[in-house]
Amino acid sequence: MSAENGSYSLQLMPSGGKGTRNGRQDALYFNGGASMAISRVLLLFALCVLPGLVSARTLGNPFHIQGRVYCDTCRCGFETTATTYIPGATVRIECKYRNTLQLAYSVEGETDATGTYNILVEDDHEDQICESVLVSSPVNDCKSADPGRSRANVVVTRYNGVVKDKHYANNMGFFKDQPLAGCEELLKQYLNYDQPE
Repeated sequence: MSAENGSYSLQLMPSGGKGTRNGRQDALYFNGGASMAISRVLLLFALCVLPGLVSARTLGNPFHIQGRVYCDTCRCGFETTATTYIPGATVRIECKYRNTLQLAYSVEGETDATGTYNILVEDDHEDQICESVLVSSPVNDCKSADPGRSRANVVVTRYNGVVKDKHYANNMGFFKDQPLAGCEELLKQYLNYDQPE
């Protein structure tokens, strides 16, 4: 290396050592060997480590989708103090492709004694639309699903920043065939409505 007018220039000097190539060739051989070793390490990383990271994020723990199923005993379209919860109701989790709305995944479960379902969903469904859907009710006079409360959107992905396994769905309900006695008075309270005497 030499300095001229405050600037530096690099000059290659032959080594001339006995039994060795010149310095330029030695450098080329060294760089070629190091480059090959780095390439092998990167290839090994790509083949072994990356698939594991992807599958760990994609598969991971199963999701726990939780919600409740109720009987709308006053047929008012929402839960009230007269609402009862249905044990043994069947609920399905459906995931559909966004572009075609073709069914991609489906799994069913039943509610427990409190009307709560807790359904395990395998895999990550980032590119799909997932919903909880009412399937059936075991209550003879409460089998008609409320059209406005028969489905509930659920998030079944970890790519949105949510890392918890348990995700909640809005409660869903069936209509009772005939409203209970006293529902009219109850609805007045909810609507804050007083009939004239």
